[in-house]
Amino acid sequence: MFDRRKVSLGITPTGWTNDDMPGLGDDIPFEQCVSEMALAGFEGCSVGHKYPKDPEVLKRELGLRGLRVSEPWASTLFTVAEMENRTVEGFRQQMAFIKEMGGTDVVVAELGHAVHQQPVYVLANKPIFSDEQWGRMVEGLNRLGRMATEEDMRLCYHHHMGTGVQTRAEVDRLMNDTDPEVVHLLFDTGHLYWAGDDPLDMARAYAERIKHVHLKDIRQDVLDHCMERKMSFLESMIEGAFTVPGDGVIDFEPIFRTLADAGYEGWLIVEAEQDPHKANPLEYAKKARAYLGQVTGL
Repeated sequence: MFDRRKVSLGITPTGWTNDDMPGLGDDIPFEQCVSEMALAGFEGCSVGHKYPKDPEVLKRELGLRGLRVSEPWASTLFTVAEMENRTVEGFRQQMAFIKEMGGTDVVVAELGHAVHQQPVYVLANKPIFSDEQWGRMVEGLNRLGRMATEEDMRLCYHHHMGTGVQTRAEVDRLMNDTDPEVVHLLFDTGHLYWAGDDPLDMARAYAERIKHVHLKDIRQDVLDHCMERKMSFLESMIEGAFTVPGDGVIDFEPIFRTLADAGYEGWLIVEAEQDPHKANPLEYAKKARAYLGQVTGL
């Protein structure tokens, strides 16, 4: 299905510990997290708050386990006018980090006015940008994208629950308004499904522009329960709305086929944000790796 030489499988540390809730999985050390990632059969990972800050130390620790860094995260705040300089500098730092680590992709999301970390019902309280805010965001993302391209790097935009780019319609507008040569799409199956849209349909629409993939599945009964009770994003995550690919309701095989047919090259990253005391991280990492091997042949 995929070209094994051009597609890599990775996993985020969010099954072990979570940057949005740093106390979650506080008892699980960095060394256990990355050792279990490798034991489950993954080739790389994103970074979290427990990871060593010194790139040389991080490279040594990951190298011992046969892992690489798939991407760093860079929050953008272009819709908050006074935060532009901080946004650009933060992106520059993350781009330098991933370049030193031997990677190419920087994941970004506009977090101006975002509510995914707030104790509010995520669907009813997400920000809706004014045309002026939207214009600042688009201009800023194009600027960062050009910076990345000049360094042979890629900016990959992450649509995200609780932000101003959450729904398919908002992704469509972003893709239409930004420069396709410098602003690429990070496709997240779980976030889009939670937003009420069809991941397969979006994969088909943007297969050529998708350069990074986050793989989340959804427990439909848990999500329904959380929405009925108007829970926040973090409460819903703790409740178990997300799970690993193959353990929920999303049909991944046609999604993978769509990406493979388009010649997708890059990372496929398992990102199941879960409470590690409810969902054993190693168990679920192995479950995800077995499913991906079965479906993709990787």
